Amino acid sequence: MTMSYIPVSPDSDFPIQNIPYGVFSTPDNPTPRLGVAIGDQILDLSVIRHLFDGPILQSQQSVFSESTLNAFMSLGRPAWKEARETLQKLLSADEPILRDNSSLRDRAFVPQHSARMHLPARIGDYTDFYSSKNHAYNVGCMFRGPENALMPNWTHLPVGYHGRASSVVVSGTPVRRPNGQTRPDDASPPVFTKCKLLDFELEMAFFTGPANELGQPITMDKAEDHIFGMVLMNDWSARDIQKWEYVPLGPFLGKNFATTISPWVVTMDALKSFTVPNMPQNPVPLPYLQHEDPYSFDINLQVNLKSDGLSQPHVLCRSNYKYMYWTMKQQLVHHTVTGCNTNPGDLLASGTISGETTDSFGSMLELCWKGTKPIELGGGVTRKFLQDGDEVIMSGWCENNGVRIGFGTCTGKVLPALDM
Repeated sequence: MTMSYIPVSPDSDFPIQNIPYGVFSTPDNPTPRLGVAIGDQILDLSVIRHLFDGPILQSQQSVFSESTLNAFMSLGRPAWKEARETLQKLLSADEPILRDNSSLRDRAFVPQHSARMHLPARIGDYTDFYSSKNHAYNVGCMFRGPENALMPNWTHLPVGYHGRASSVVVSGTPVRRPNGQTRPDDASPPVFTKCKLLDFELEMAFFTGPANELGQPITMDKAEDHIFGMVLMNDWSARDIQKWEYVPLGPFLGKNFATTISPWVVTMDALKSFTVPNMPQNPVPLPYLQHEDPYSFDINLQVNLKSDGLSQPHVLCRSNYKYMYWTMKQQLVHHTVTGCNTNPGDLLASGTISGETTDSFGSMLELCWKGTKPIELGGGVTRKFLQDGDEVIMSGWCENNGVRIGFGTCTGKVLPALDM
């Protein structure tokens, strides 16, 4: 097994087999810049950009001096593969180029605890899918009953909607409880009030790479070339605002106030060894959505709730990305089948990820079953939905053959609503 000369603890999310990309700054240099995580360190790519001297990147070294990953994402899979091979070589225990150059090492490595993380890309567009069958069935049962839980189109296409890119924030950013219109009493007019049913949604998302031209769909045989890497996501949801507004056009203010993502982008090459068979699909999708190669991943997911009333964070749910019905390839191909153009750094999300058991449901709406079953957190503390001061902490990791590939955490603390 390849080892790095940078010490990496066994429970670290960031061994040399991972090396995820992010954007960071430091107190002594507030300029956002690109880095990769290795152990508890960040390798500053702007400092070592001259070492990317392969056949593709030797003429593209300027992308490592950018303040976002967009330019690097635009280069495509051959460049991503070359960069990964270069980084793994530079960080390996038997490679002296960086290991033995103390001056360069001092400038190139930054402790993660001293860095501030930023959004990894300039997100031009953000799309949220609804691709977990367990979640869609649960929510459908609540509002329409088991017989009509899934809408007629659900097993034929990856259902999605266009979200608000401007309110995507990086992990650690506080989230303000929104105000809006709700209709708590169906027999009375709506009222303007603070959200009372604030929820998290356990999701993952992927960043897109090279653009496709307007009018030119991304076909299934090319889809993998346009998927750069994945992050954790909490797509916060104001359930009471959403319930009143969503007919007939879907989510709007109930979703646009905040979406949190983790700062480190784990590449698809790092996840390759954790591939599992795709979920069986019935009926068989239309030909443009079919692919036989496995493109689902065994990613363990966990959501903890931290609150002043608890002695330690409480585990709300444990789920797994392998429960997704529609794959990332299918999501991207369907998104562009009309000729819709994507750009480097666009963000496409999975939708809430729920497993088959009650402890694997990926939202408070499901865990408390629409407010009918309070969640016991210990010490007499219960929750139906999120309260002010609650902090939601999401984590994700893959593990096999002694290798752990993790995503870090995706966190956000709820602030009180503004008085209006």
